[in-house]
Amino acid sequence: MALTQRLQIRQSQALVMTPQLMQAIKLLQLSNLDLTAYVEAELERNPLLERGADGEPSAAGSTAEATTNGAAEDGTAPAAEFADNASGEEAREDPLEDGALDDNAPAPPRLADLPAGYSEWAAASTSPRDDGDYNLESFVSAEPTLADWLREQVTLAITDPIQRMIGHYLVDLVDESGYIAGDLAAAAERLGTGLAEIEAVLAILQTFEPPGICARNLAECLAIQLKERNRYDPAMAALIGRLDLVARRDVTALRKICGVGDEDLAEMIAELRRLNPKPGLAFGSTVVQPIVPDVFVRAAPDGAWLVELNSDTLPKVLVNQTYYAEVSATARRDTEKSYLADCLQNATWLVRALDQRARTILKVANEIVRQQDAFFARGVEHLRPLNLKTVAEAIGMHESTVSRVTANKYMATSRGIFELKYFFTSAIAGAHGGEAHSAEAVRHRIRQLIDAEGASDILSDDTIVEKLREAGIEIARRTVAKYRESMRIPSSVQRRREKQAAIVN
Repeated sequence: MALTQRLQIRQSQALVMTPQLMQAIKLLQLSNLDLTAYVEAELERNPLLERGADGEPSAAGSTAEATTNGAAEDGTAPAAEFADNASGEEAREDPLEDGALDDNAPAPPRLADLPAGYSEWAAASTSPRDDGDYNLESFVSAEPTLADWLREQVTLAITDPIQRMIGHYLVDLVDESGYIAGDLAAAAERLGTGLAEIEAVLAILQTFEPPGICARNLAECLAIQLKERNRYDPAMAALIGRLDLVARRDVTALRKICGVGDEDLAEMIAELRRLNPKPGLAFGSTVVQPIVPDVFVRAAPDGAWLVELNSDTLPKVLVNQTYYAEVSATARRDTEKSYLADCLQNATWLVRALDQRARTILKVANEIVRQQDAFFARGVEHLRPLNLKTVAEAIGMHESTVSRVTANKYMATSRGIFELKYFFTSAIAGAHGGEAHSAEAVRHRIRQLIDAEGASDILSDDTIVEKLREAGIEIARRTVAKYRESMRIPSSVQRRREKQAAIVN
């Protein structure tokens, strides 16, 4: 068989990930906060994009509503109605007016040439402002973090340079709860010193504020706080040494280990409860962002469900065609024309991508409401099993698209705010071939059974399985145990001890 070289032309299909397609996919999975930051960056980069006024509709319309009637006789919902709002465009003033730049004017000093500590002031004072007032909030110092607070105490309490270096290293190992997260032996090896020197510096750090800081475990954290209060006696040390028995409320074993009576033991446990198990949380390291829903669901007067987008989460951006026409008319070089063409293409594509993102979110939300109509009407017990494939086939999209849409998106309902992924739950088979149940509904049923039990009739996992089967839910014992542990519900033995101890107290 002879081998020869030749040229062939073949026709095939392939998916090409263009920059615009990748941008659309990226926008689809962003949360509303990340989307706002992304759009703000595009507004600064692209001169043809401008922010719409508060009263103007966004790229996807100020409100896009869809009505879903879960009480329809055929069980289907009417199609979603999207409102197309024309985006008005305003003329932009030329930023370079006559006489705005003067070649003979002295150049302002560079920030790099200013002394240390003046760069922030210079940046704030030379930046353009709409009014003549200084923004005093820009000069306010940020809230000190736990690491900053500990470093200040290290500087004041430790004078030896070697110990101070060790102290700063150990501060970097403290997590947000206030515990030393690293291994001290590894720290000694990395710093080239002995373990005794590391522990000596750690003992100094454990005297810092707040009490209990820089502990290696919960028992040490509580012991530090008790020593601060002069309450660390042998009985209390024995109690802290068996925190596992305290968690299980094994009063008999604790009384024997500590060598105290019931009254003293109760006072010791009450003393432990007044301590702070996570002293580092007093310092906020990160800003907690509130959840802003992307979709609102409310009941309509006719019994249907009205689904609408939250207009506050839709960026309001416009493409200024008038400004593009003015600037392109004066462009002479090919590089200038190419730059303007790219800016126009990117701006137009961004507006379309934002519009498509809003429509896709609304389309997926409508289908979720249609599938989970019983949940909105009667509660979590009636949450149906649902997966991405079911929604994707119903709306004619790919599963990956639905997965991106439901990531980091929230729906505000009369029953609370839920992430869109909350409505996708696995199925639990029904007993005797009956209708399947969602895993979330089964978890809710298990919690209801446990909350309703009394001190004398604690339900074991096997008993819960029998009661669920009587209710038409086929489930294994290990699944009940897994769901119970995921809800942080203790075992039947621990629940019996807790309720008996509550009765005694």
